[in-house]
Amino acid sequence: MKKFIIALLLLAIAIPGGIMAAEKKKNPLAAWQPDFDPSGAEYTYILSNISHPVIEGVGVGYRIRDKVWEKSKGRLYVDFRPLAQLGGEKDVISKLKLGAVQGMLSSSVAAANITDLLGIVNLPYVVDTFDKLDTFRNTPETWEPFSNGAQKQGLLIADITGYGPYGWATTSPVKSIADAKGTNFRIAEAPVNTDTYKAWGLKFTVMPWPDVPQALQTGVITGLDHTAIVCNITKKFTIAKSFTELNYAQGLFVHVINKRWLNKLPKDLQDVLLTVIAEESAATRILTRKQHDVQVAKAKEAGVQFIQLSDGDIEQLKLEAEPVLKKWGEKIGLDYLAKVREKLGS
Repeated sequence: MKKFIIALLLLAIAIPGGIMAAEKKKNPLAAWQPDFDPSGAEYTYILSNISHPVIEGVGVGYRIRDKVWEKSKGRLYVDFRPLAQLGGEKDVISKLKLGAVQGMLSSSVAAANITDLLGIVNLPYVVDTFDKLDTFRNTPETWEPFSNGAQKQGLLIADITGYGPYGWATTSPVKSIADAKGTNFRIAEAPVNTDTYKAWGLKFTVMPWPDVPQALQTGVITGLDHTAIVCNITKKFTIAKSFTELNYAQGLFVHVINKRWLNKLPKDLQDVLLTVIAEESAATRILTRKQHDVQVAKAKEAGVQFIQLSDGDIEQLKLEAEPVLKKWGEKIGLDYLAKVREKLGS
């Protein structure tokens, strides 16, 4: 009886420790915890994102956090919340406008829900390569209208990072437009994407990202409109083992800030925050290029087939997309769109 009681006591002690260890192990963000105590900060900047920080364009949030803490000498804490901790993108956009959330790394596909002008970066074959993205960001004539494009919504576009060029991850190889016609693509909940796929005459399903794994497994969808970085890191290639390198747009995270909150921040801290965001975003765009190459190589090693459409098929997609560009040009501003296309050679 005595041994039984001792065993129960030991079990009672062990169980909480085991639960705590399991919970710690399950925490997907354990590796990104700050090595400082933010409780003494005078100001807090809550920054939201829906994706995982292992993607360089998301992990920038933590690099911004640490650099701002250092540069502000502990006065400003960037409370970065990835993995949709604060909700889906449409919900967070609403919170951002109200000021309940101060910042957001919005996906480029969702950014057009803030204002039409931001849809320019998701139009087919406009900002479609890494080099064009750098030109777009570093040319005042193309960047400043974009940066100021959400002023009426009380928001500032501080900078952009990315997650690579878009293509098609499919369960059967798509080597031509004819193959694509037989595929049901999942696309994001975004107006530009919907218009583009309608123009291309392709079958598509608008679906929230969390629903994608089961939909792929069950065959509800047979293709996924996304980037190789995301598809490999999130293990979509375990089911969709082919990737057509369409390269029609760069997947971006648009760093949006609530202007009312920013303007209330002391001027020196405004400068620290915006300077760090610019520096870390520029560095991250370089890291994203490297991550794309690494993830494509890893996917190929795992047996994923990478495919390129013929030049004729690409030209057909560009031609069929022109009405989309015209429609969105009227929303964005035809002169601005024309200037961007001219500067980028798109």
